[in-house]
Amino acid sequence: MELEVYNISGQKTSKKAELSDAVFGIEPNDHAIYLAVRQYMANQRQGTHSSKERSMVMGSTRKIKRQKGTGTARFGDIKNPLFRGGGRIFGPRPRDYSFKLNKKLRKLARLSALSYKAKENGIIILEDFSFDTPKTKTFADMLKSFELQDKKVLVIVNDNDNNLYLSSRNLQKAKVIRADSINTYDILNANSLLIAEGSLGVIEKMHAEN
Repeated sequence: MELEVYNISGQKTSKKAELSDAVFGIEPNDHAIYLAVRQYMANQRQGTHSSKERSMVMGSTRKIKRQKGTGTARFGDIKNPLFRGGGRIFGPRPRDYSFKLNKKLRKLARLSALSYKAKENGIIILEDFSFDTPKTKTFADMLKSFELQDKKVLVIVNDNDNNLYLSSRNLQKAKVIRADSINTYDILNANSLLIAEGSLGVIEKMHAEN
């Protein structure tokens, strides 16, 4: 697949970029995508939820009434879960929600997501660029030149560019990520991918056959 290369002003350059069919043209595997997204979202959970059960609630352990002869149900102490202020029955406990997927499946999921974006014409190739100073307006103007100011955009660059990152972080729908850190969730969550020309080689090398 061959795509035009644009500058950050939204104008076509004389260059063209060739996208590898092995990365951007495979038959997508929906189940691999499902597992990768599920893993990503599970790994984001803190798992710090907690509640006090009967043994953790402060209160007297004195039996509040005799066992029989009252005409009502038997009760033990004031920490009974049926009472207001008592312990919680089978309440949530801190836990780790993360789980592992094998390397080849995660790779297949990323390739499937990239292939979906290529089929949907959701990929724009930019010639390599950098910002001299961190300025949100400059980044917003770049998105506006591609009519992406109101859409979710993932900008993929080759190297760490602190000015570019600082320029984007106040824009809720924009995200800047290094090419060697892309993941299935971010790719699918974006309406469009702005890929710096120099990062194409990194993406293709990362997903080359072992």
